[in-house]
Amino acid sequence: MALKGTLKDFGIADIFQLIGQQTKTGVLHLKSRDEEVHIAFSNGAIVRADSASRRQRDLLGAMLLNGGFISQGQLDESLEVQRRTLQRLGDILIEKRFVRAEQLREIYQLQLTETVYRLFGWKTGTYEFEQGAVEFDGEMISPIRSESVLMEGFRRVDEWPSIRRVISSPNITFEQLKALPDAEPGEPGSRDASGAADDGAFEAAFGEVPAHVGKAEGGLSASERRVYALAQPGVTAEQIGDRSRLGEFESHKALLSLINGGYLRVHSEAPASASRGRVGRQVRDRAYLWTTRLFVTALVVVVIGLLAYLLDAQHVSAGDRTRLSDATAQHLLAPVQRLRLAEALAVYRLEKGSYPSDLNELSRSGLVRPDDLSYPFKAPFFYRRTPEGSYVLLPPIQ
Repeated sequence: MALKGTLKDFGIADIFQLIGQQTKTGVLHLKSRDEEVHIAFSNGAIVRADSASRRQRDLLGAMLLNGGFISQGQLDESLEVQRRTLQRLGDILIEKRFVRAEQLREIYQLQLTETVYRLFGWKTGTYEFEQGAVEFDGEMISPIRSESVLMEGFRRVDEWPSIRRVISSPNITFEQLKALPDAEPGEPGSRDASGAADDGAFEAAFGEVPAHVGKAEGGLSASERRVYALAQPGVTAEQIGDRSRLGEFESHKALLSLINGGYLRVHSEAPASASRGRVGRQVRDRAYLWTTRLFVTALVVVVIGLLAYLLDAQHVSAGDRTRLSDATAQHLLAPVQRLRLAEALAVYRLEKGSYPSDLNELSRSGLVRPDDLSYPFKAPFFYRRTPEGSYVLLPPIQ
C-alpha cells in the first residue's frame, strides 16, 4: 500500500483509519518540524510508538521515577549497567527487582498512548507508511485498535480547550475545599469485601475503554479519587499527572471535574518570572555548550599536536590519520577523539532537538570531518541511539 504525503492533505485520523480498516502491518513514519515519531502497526492495531525527539520527562526511566516506582539511585545504577551491557532499561530494572513486570507494563502502555494521542495535535508535517513485519513485546504492550484510538483522540481534541481554560499551566497548584464522599459499593474507587480497590476507571486509562465510562451517577471515578489524594499543597498539575500514572490528559480532566464539583480550587500558579528564568537558563546552556565546544576543540588540537611530536610523525600526520596502526597511539588518542565526538553529539542535539540516527550526520552538519568518525582507527566508532533518547558511543572492535 503506497501511503505517503503531507498532513495538510491527509490527517492523522484518516491515516489511522485507513491502516486499521485494511489491517495492515508496518511502520508509519511521521515528521513535523523537529519532531519525528514512528508508529508500528500489527494487523491494523498499534503495538509500538517511538519518538526520536521524546522529552526527557517522557523517557521510560523518568516516567518510572516520577511515577514513584523507582528511586534516583536505582535509575542511575540501571543506566550505568545499560551503558556497559547495552541491555534494555526495562529488562535491567526487572532483573534487579527494582520494578515488577506489571508496573513496567503499566508505564510502557502509558508511554505508548501518550505518544500516539499527542499526534492528534499535529497540523503540519509529512507521513509515510512502510509495509512489512514489525517486532513488539507482546508481554509488555497490549495492541490498541485504530478505531479505539480515533474515538479517544477525537474526545481529547474536543475536551482539551475547556480543560486548558482552567488548568492553563503545568505549574498550577491546588487547594482541597472539602472531603470526598465515601465510594458506594460497585462504584469505581470503592472496595469490595476483601478490601481490594475497584480500579476499573484507572485500568481503562491504559486500555481501549475510555476512562470516563463506568462513572456512577453523581459519583466519582477512581481516577478522580486518585488525583484528589495527590492534590496536596505545593504539588503541581504536572506532578499530579506523573504521580497518578494517568497521563497528562486524564489527570487534567480529573482535576477539572474535581474543581467543577467544588472539591478543589486553583491555589496558585508559577509566576511569569519562572518562565523567563527557564528561557534564561536555555540561553546560558546554549552559551555553555558553545564555549565547551571551543574549549574541547582547542584541547584536542593541543593533545594531538603533543602526541604527534612524541610519536612517529609519519604515523600521526593528517594525511595518514585513517591508517594509524600503532596500538599505543590508538590507545592514547581514542579517548580524546571519543570526547570530541561526544561534544559534537551534544551540539547536534542542541541544534536539532535529538541525537542523530548515525554518526555521518555529524560530518554532514559540519560539526566534524568525515575522517573524524573513525580516527585513530580504520573502522568507525560504534554508535547507536537508544530507545530512551540517549546514545552509545564506543571504539570499534579491533
